[in-house]
Amino acid sequence: MSTQRRATLRIQGTVQGVSFRESSRAEALRLDLRGWVRNRSDGSVEATVEGEPAALEAFIRWCHEGPRTARVTDVARTDGEPTGEFRTFTVERTS
Repeated sequence: MSTQRRATLRIQGTVQGVSFRESSRAEALRLDLRGWVRNRSDGSVEATVEGEPAALEAFIRWCHEGPRTARVTDVARTDGEPTGEFRTFTVERTS
């Protein structure tokens, strides 16, 4: 039985042009999480993340702050079933 969890996040605020994606990639890798992060055309950042529950929660807490230059106003979370499809954490193209 897997203890892995999955969450999709929509992070809003001043989160583009402030190294949010690369900083979140570094944080996810530090926490041994897998998935992806990308800018959205509406100015938000979206991430899908899988991993151990404690690491996933730590990453979500980090997303509420982001890097020093970010100003996060909201983090919307949708939980889902982990798929195991990711091997690492990547920065994807803008959607």
